[in-house]
Amino acid sequence: MSDLSFPPLSLADWQPTRDAVHAYARILGKVRQSLTPPQAHRWHTSLSVAPEGLTTGEMIVDEETEETLEIKLDLVTQRMTAVTGQGRRWAMPLSGQPARLLADSLILTLMEWDIYPEVDRSTFADESTGKYDGAAAQGYFQALSSVHTVWQLWKRELTGRTGPVRLRPHHFDLSLLWFSGNLVPGVDAGDEDQAEEQMAFGFSTGDEAIPDPYFYITAYPWPEDLAKAALPAPARWHTESWKGALLLYADVAAAPDPTALLLACLRAAHGAGEALMLE
Repeated sequence: MSDLSFPPLSLADWQPTRDAVHAYARILGKVRQSLTPPQAHRWHTSLSVAPEGLTTGEMIVDEETEETLEIKLDLVTQRMTAVTGQGRRWAMPLSGQPARLLADSLILTLMEWDIYPEVDRSTFADESTGKYDGAAAQGYFQALSSVHTVWQLWKRELTGRTGPVRLRPHHFDLSLLWFSGNLVPGVDAGDEDQAEEQMAFGFSTGDEAIPDPYFYITAYPWPEDLAKAALPAPARWHTESWKGALLLYADVAAAPDPTALLLACLRAAHGAGEALMLE
């Protein structure tokens, strides 16, 4: 799909904005965690990618009336919004303000609507510098939307059980899980998170270990010979702070066909991992 957009995303060019968007996404995740039933792999804390940004999706906040609430981080118009099924609305522009200010305004509004999420607003430290670049946030969202599309294509290719393609606010990465169907020896079969062999396919905007956006593919438990498998260049196996396949976003963006390169890497790493898990 050559029509997908993979704009430049060097973290050094937009880190204050990235940090602000990350903090704002955590607000949505905390509210969703409070208002939805627990799920395995903490999917109840994760966010969906929507046409305009990130969303909690519709959450039922009143079982009797079936009232719903949806909160969005709109990265097209640069706003955080909340809307109920009854049509009540709230919005606040994104300007790099401290996450605590956004959280306070949102949660106080929800309380006026008789919606009471149990969120400790003091956890939203004032990490924002005020240097918020809306164009950079839009560029990130273009990249995220493209990766989301590729991940959905990849999810349809996979056989066996998979999880949803979701953004995890805590780590701020887009992730998809695949399960081999085998139980991990020595792990309680009732452990929904750790009992089954699995591989994770993700997209990160960068961190302390790798200070630029990258794609990763990890396996649990780690198959001993997995790092011996061939990967399409320029992907490589990473074995330092964590173990898995690593492909830099910049290399994907510079490729003649970014989608083809991404899918080739996903297929190679997954094929090798699946073979070792199911042998």
